[in-house]
Amino acid sequence: MYECKDKMVSHPSHYISETGLETIDVLEAFTFNLKGIEAVDTGNVLKYMCRWKQKNGLQDLKKAAWYLSHLIDHVEKLEEENKLERKGDN
Repeated sequence: MYECKDKMVSHPSHYISETGLETIDVLEAFTFNLKGIEAVDTGNVLKYMCRWKQKNGLQDLKKAAWYLSHLIDHVEKLEEENKLERKGDN
């Protein structure tokens, strides 16, 4: 794995919990089986929620909310499309 001498590149403090857990590990674990926009939105929600208190405060919370809203819209659209497909099969 690429490591940079600059800790702000490889291991920025705003992405490391007090217990040493890194956000990148959380993102990898929770987006492992997701694809496309679902992986992107989920990863961004988690990223901004993990760092908000140490980095950009309210702005990061709003970014997390934006990505969550985007993901909800996407999932609702998929569910509606699936409903219509099932209805058409009957």
